[in-house]
Amino acid sequence: MWDDLKRRGAAAEGREILSLFEEGDRAASFSATFGGMLFDYSKTNIDDGTMAALLRLAEEAGVADRRAAMMSGEKINETEGRAVLHTALRNLDGGPVRVDGRDVMPEVRATLDRMEDFARALRSGGFAGQGGPITDVVNIGIGGSDLGPVMAVQALGPYCDGPRCHFVSNVDGAHVHDVLERLDPTTTLVIVASKTFTTIETMTNAETARAWMADRVRDPGAQFAALSSNRDATAAWGIDESRVFGFEEWVGGRYSVWGPIGLSLMLAVGPEDFRAFLRGGQAMDRHFREAAFAGNLPVLLALVGIWHNQVLGYPTRAVLPYEQRLLRLPAYLQQLEMESNGKSVAMDGTPLETSAGPVVWGEPGTNGQHAFYQLIHQGTQVVPCEFLVGAEGHEPALAHQHRLLVANCLAQSEALLRGRPLGQARVLMAEKGLEGDELERQARHRVFPGNRPSTTLAYPKLTPEVLGMIVALYEHRVFVEGVILGINSYDQWGVELGKELALALDPVLQGQKDTAGKDGSTAALVAYMRDHGLG
Repeated sequence: MWDDLKRRGAAAEGREILSLFEEGDRAASFSATFGGMLFDYSKTNIDDGTMAALLRLAEEAGVADRRAAMMSGEKINETEGRAVLHTALRNLDGGPVRVDGRDVMPEVRATLDRMEDFARALRSGGFAGQGGPITDVVNIGIGGSDLGPVMAVQALGPYCDGPRCHFVSNVDGAHVHDVLERLDPTTTLVIVASKTFTTIETMTNAETARAWMADRVRDPGAQFAALSSNRDATAAWGIDESRVFGFEEWVGGRYSVWGPIGLSLMLAVGPEDFRAFLRGGQAMDRHFREAAFAGNLPVLLALVGIWHNQVLGYPTRAVLPYEQRLLRLPAYLQQLEMESNGKSVAMDGTPLETSAGPVVWGEPGTNGQHAFYQLIHQGTQVVPCEFLVGAEGHEPALAHQHRLLVANCLAQSEALLRGRPLGQARVLMAEKGLEGDELERQARHRVFPGNRPSTTLAYPKLTPEVLGMIVALYEHRVFVEGVILGINSYDQWGVELGKELALALDPVLQGQKDTAGKDGSTAALVAYMRDHGLG
């Protein structure tokens, strides 16, 4: 199947995507809808035969069987011996989900109920700080314990009617300092998000926050909550068990915003809108589980990604939300996709014969248009683009600005498709009064190659439910790509080595140990840091 796709990729090289629109209603044939959303992939160099081959690839890779195994609680994270059940966190009205013969849903629902009780108490003033009602919440986490909630809180800004939420992740002291310095510790709740309560960056920042609070608050532990399964450690911090929300090992960090890691989101938007977010994720789960592959949004999104990266060899993917409140979505998807599928070894331990995924990056439009779109349009490398845009904004009085935003989004994908050939550029320069060699020189600078692929995910409006559908869509896309590539998308051993070396370097930087055994570069950098004021 891969050989067939490679042949199709070679045949598509140089073919104009625009030519594929000449027969039939391509926009309708190469798009799919669900839940009011439209996924348009017609502006890619995928024809009928290629799509049929890609669909066969998904079938032959066993995506359906692997999907059923994941959702039924089988331990598909084989390298760690764990189930993969973030879908259970949003299984609001589904049936039992069993792990090792035990239905996990009663505990999931009980934890959600506890979170809602706490959120209602805090938002109503029933739970208060030692200086009055809670006005601010600081979520301290890193990776999935930060990127999910910070992305979602910003995305759902129009629904945030609770305390102001702030996020600290970087172990750089500037981060925690700059967040805390403008807050009142007597009316602040600090959430420490670490499953083990040992993550060094998170716990270092938590210690700093506790010392900050202790200067003004008699009992700092009373204004802390923990998202952790290590109840002994949280008790040692003085955090009452009523404010400790644990989660199971079958919830990976980058998939955890649906449960206790989403507590800051629930506090910001309220339990009802948080449940709407969960309902959106659950709806996408059902669509992924039930829809035929040819109309299945996660499958189609994954197959387009496979075509661009593994078949055509495009090394990056730009995620371009035309929605300012989705500012952090590209960073969230960087972790979701690159930490999940950034592998070089197959499930059976053998080396991969192809790349496992692109570099994912992006920024919201229209800002990006005045930054890196120059390279996307006229650079020598092809960058597949994934646009996201809502038909309606949240500011009726500024509808004209939203209309301009949408116009820019649609225009960018059209420009990538059509480009501007040299002949048109010559006419443009002639209209400006240029002639001869100068006309030719200036015209060549205004040529757009075009024929550059893009997809567009359009949705009615960025509501909590729509955000849930979008996040679950991308989660399942990663799953499908991982199954097709034969890798484990749910471990992340690549983050371990640097952590181990950092712990070993700390006493060296303190001068307690020498640099014996270190390479010359590292030893020289240690010397520089110590000579230039490292404390």
